[in-house]
Amino acid sequence: MFSNLPPITKALLIANGLVFVLQLPFVIGDDALAYFMLWPPGSGSQVYGIEFMPWQLVTYAFMHGNFAHLLFNMLALAMFGAPLEHVWGDRRYLTYYFVCVVGAALCQIGVGMWTMSQGGEAYPTVGASGGIFGLLLAYGLLFPNQRVMLLIPPIPMKARTLVLVYGAIELLLGISNVMPGVAHFAHLGGMLFGWLLIRYWRGQPPFGGRKPPRMRVVK
Repeated sequence: MFSNLPPITKALLIANGLVFVLQLPFVIGDDALAYFMLWPPGSGSQVYGIEFMPWQLVTYAFMHGNFAHLLFNMLALAMFGAPLEHVWGDRRYLTYYFVCVVGAALCQIGVGMWTMSQGGEAYPTVGASGGIFGLLLAYGLLFPNQRVMLLIPPIPMKARTLVLVYGAIELLLGISNVMPGVAHFAHLGGMLFGWLLIRYWRGQPPFGGRKPPRMRVVK
């Protein structure tokens, strides 16, 4: 299966795996790589001596909190990313993925800054989940009737239903703050920016619409 994956998806899988190995305590460790995590401006400078840097908008997406985090993201990357790369080609697919990653980061920064303005403390973010949720949305738009099987719980459903279910769950969890250690709004940000990019490519609102066909008059 791995040998049949398209090149960009395969490269992303390898890169995420290698960075996770570097994160292991007996290799380099998270402390040494903390400058590559996503820090909202002003969140870490006083305690950790770390501030937001532009490269973090991308580098955070190659780091993961634990093996389960990495495993589920990489399974989803292979499952949803590979068909999209086959349809779009490597350049458009890579552009889409990193637009979702950066969009997720911007949304997470916004949430972190709002949290700090309310007296709370914002923490660094890691994980490819923002890009993965963007891929999930694109898969649901391009293959809406394709049946997919959830891992937990093992329930088959159409791809468009899966997108709606996951989007609703992430919104509910983000608003309720039931799972504060998960970047729910980053996930939603990845979906939002992916949706906007697809509409831009299609020439759909809010980026302008196609002109209606001119009326033909038969004399």
